Amino acid sequence: MEGLLNTFPNQTCFKPFIFYPKIVHKRPMLKLRTGFFTRKPEPGFLRRNCINLGRDSHAISSVSVDGGDEEKEKGSSMDWELEFLGELDPLDVKPPKKKKKQIESRLLKDTDGMDWCVRARKVALRSIEARGLSHKMEDLVAVKKKKKKKKKKLVNNEKIDRKLKEVKEDLDSDSEDDFELQDMENLDDIDDLKRKVSMMAGGMFEEKKEKAMEELVQRLSQFSGPSDRKKEINLNKAIIEAQTAEEVLEVTADTIMAVGKGLSPSPLSPFNIATALHRIAKNMEKVSMPETRRLAFARQREMSMLVGIAMTALPECSAQGISNISWALSKIGGELLYLSEMDRVAEVALTKVSDFNSQNVANVAGAFASMQHSASELFSELSKRASDIIHTFQEQELAQVLWAFASLHEPVDPLLESLDDVFKNASQFKFCEDSNLDSNKDLDSDQALRSPVLNFNRDQLGNIAWSYAVFGQMERNFFSHLWRTLSHFEEQRISEQYREDIMFASQVHLVNQCLKLEYSHLQLSLRSALEDKISHARKTKRFNTKTTSSFQKQVARLLVSTGLDWVLEYVVDGYTLDAVLVDKKVALEIDGPTHFSRNTGAPLGHTMLKRRYITAAGWKVYSLSNQEWDELQGSSEQLDYLREILKDHLGGSNSNIA
Repeated sequence: MEGLLNTFPNQTCFKPFIFYPKIVHKRPMLKLRTGFFTRKPEPGFLRRNCINLGRDSHAISSVSVDGGDEEKEKGSSMDWELEFLGELDPLDVKPPKKKKKQIESRLLKDTDGMDWCVRARKVALRSIEARGLSHKMEDLVAVKKKKKKKKKKLVNNEKIDRKLKEVKEDLDSDSEDDFELQDMENLDDIDDLKRKVSMMAGGMFEEKKEKAMEELVQRLSQFSGPSDRKKEINLNKAIIEAQTAEEVLEVTADTIMAVGKGLSPSPLSPFNIATALHRIAKNMEKVSMPETRRLAFARQREMSMLVGIAMTALPECSAQGISNISWALSKIGGELLYLSEMDRVAEVALTKVSDFNSQNVANVAGAFASMQHSASELFSELSKRASDIIHTFQEQELAQVLWAFASLHEPVDPLLESLDDVFKNASQFKFCEDSNLDSNKDLDSDQALRSPVLNFNRDQLGNIAWSYAVFGQMERNFFSHLWRTLSHFEEQRISEQYREDIMFASQVHLVNQCLKLEYSHLQLSLRSALEDKISHARKTKRFNTKTTSSFQKQVARLLVSTGLDWVLEYVVDGYTLDAVLVDKKVALEIDGPTHFSRNTGAPLGHTMLKRRYITAAGWKVYSLSNQEWDELQGSSEQLDYLREILKDHLGGSNSNIA
């Protein structure tokens, strides 16, 4: 038995022998390494394990071995193992055929603690894993059922994807839910891919998307017909109670989606749409949202949808609604967005100018001016309307209207004439520190209409004075009365730490320079003490860092090739000229986009004031716009263009041009 146990040193048990008691008529002879053993099989022996065998080990060891030659002992040395593996009939009834000894496989080589079957199984599992298959048995069972379930699930997913695609096409697939600056490169790649896809099939996809967008906007903009007053009031209340621009947009977007799904009648009245845009802009102003964040907000799908609906609703909006929408667009998009939308606002507002009050006139005019968007026909009507209701204007509204007309350099004569007629006496002009003070609170209604009093604060005085300088209308009585109120500032300290103080000082300085140069006969220039204070404040470097554009640098490099002695950044009475020929008093102004209206290309008010002043100072001024420069091809053509300009302005001295 010791030899038997040593054969499988790491095995604790082995499969018992198989006997056939019905066939056997005599006691079987069991072949062991130690000889033959005759034993009668006992019931239950088939279920005995190695522990039962151990109990009879003394019987096996006491059996005597029959005699035999050495060859027989050698031949039977492997019989026990063969019998255990089932290759040898234990009853010797049918002796097995002698098998050839096979070469032992490397994979079946014995190792400590592992038999060949376990080792073969591990090799098979490694082979399965190498092919990317799972080694778990449950993965190999019920494969057909799993495939069927997967296929059914795939079909359902395809249906969902098709449905989502249809909804996405209706609501414009260009979605940006949470725009972050660090993700702009990825978004640009996605946008580029979308553009390429949209241009496939002759732009069919882009055309289909635009058509679906228009249809949806039209469906959402059916403002005529029955309405649910309660729903409209609840929506308006939710919009007003929202604390941030994001919350206002979320409330409005949910309603838009509900209407798109069939909510009728729609609570999206023109009043609610105008209120939503106004509240979004107001909440942006409340937290001083930076420009980059506003532009990202404006690019969202829901925001684009809201603006599109507002443009459709404009004809049905009231004068206040048009005023709110135009003001909101100017605060959200600035001068960079909503070009076509502002054209639409100008078109509709022109038909309702007669309904505008002083606040509407100020807000609409201020919105177009802050966006550098010209609208000559509209401003002409606004000027007439303002002159008709001039006695109703508050100080801030009046300052805003005049600044807007001056910024876009729009004609404003009817309004200026009305101001001269209504405000004839110097006693009607006062200076106050409190900008919220009601100027007519101590007057009855009749007296207020006859002789209204204007209590201006410092910034309002600066804006109005600068506007009159741009208009070139400094001889008017209204201006002279207003300008004399600046004497109240002589004792006040103008801080160099605040941008508002520097802006005020710059405006007053330019106006004073115009008075001294162009209107010296009026004797309205500031006294030397106040002039020195203002001149010193405007020169502070805190808010006067000048940046040179790439366009200006490119032109400056080519000017050197002309062979003339150009001086860059030359200062004349507070104005900085881009390039000058000092001895010939020729100034070349290199004007970028900020000098012109964004939609018409007309020079803006501050540019026209500078040109007029420099000309009055005895200089020949020529403006080179970036739009003209971009149309030239190559540096050689640009240099030829510069030479032609100089020949026209230098006259007989053009022989010096290289």
